[in-house]
Amino acid sequence: MLRQLLLGGAVSLGNIAIHAAVMATVVGTARRALEWERRRPQLRLAAVMVATVGVLMIAHLAEVMVWSLAYGILDVAPPGADPRYFAFVNYTTLGYGDVVPVERWRLLGPMAAMNGALLFGWSTAVIFEVLRQAMRSRDHGDRP
Repeated sequence: MLRQLLLGGAVSLGNIAIHAAVMATVVGTARRALEWERRRPQLRLAAVMVATVGVLMIAHLAEVMVWSLAYGILDVAPPGADPRYFAFVNYTTLGYGDVVPVERWRLLGPMAAMNGALLFGWSTAVIFEVLRQAMRSRDHGDRP
């Protein structure tokens, strides 16, 4: 069990590092974009929000692939199962239950789900922050 917790923790921390780098980049880029000329604020708001959510989706895809890689290396998914599918189902907490990990790695699925739930929540907070900055910039003409 300790081995599962350590390896799952290491993968989770790797994903948290990826997410932290992306979050810092997204927030900084959004701030700079919101300082551009103030014409067509609705279009600018839409562009910033679409870009923000798009980048976050790419980050989540990369994080699922990290879990998939770990599952493949550790041989977590049962024979014949696709580790990418297994990683998506766990990370998104979808929980179909059609693929279950091999007995010796059964804690990695819930750890991936916990990691995904945490990072989705973090993404939601960043989306809200970018929207808050954009609305403040639009409504008050202030810098974000």
